[in-house]
Amino acid sequence: MEKTEKLLVGLEHILSVASDLVQEVDRLKRVEEECQMLKEKLFKKQPTSSEQAVVALALDGHSVTEMQDILFKEENTIKTQGRRILQKLNVSSMKEAIDFYKKTNQTSSQNFTNYHQEIFQKLVKTS
Repeated sequence: MEKTEKLLVGLEHILSVASDLVQEVDRLKRVEEECQMLKEKLFKKQPTSSEQAVVALALDGHSVTEMQDILFKEENTIKTQGRRILQKLNVSSMKEAIDFYKKTNQTSSQNFTNYHQEIFQKLVKTS
């Protein structure tokens, strides 16, 4: 094989590898975009701190009326936050949501002990 032929074969190999790399970069960009979309969907499904407070109180067995007194919120606000939790968890009742949280250990009353203490301290200060 002549020197020129060897150079041509080497160039063909380099071009083939470069083409493969371009295809792989395109594939990785699509994967990255898909991961970003999944991340955004997951983030949207995360309960807000207010929704977490409602779940915590529900886990403790508090009624909506009791939640109103503890959180200083209107009944409709608490009910709306409860509905959002149900939507995010894709369940149809607060009981199912509570069962889900208990089963998956995503939250517990202890996680919100500090929150309850803050609320209690606010109540004491305003009394």
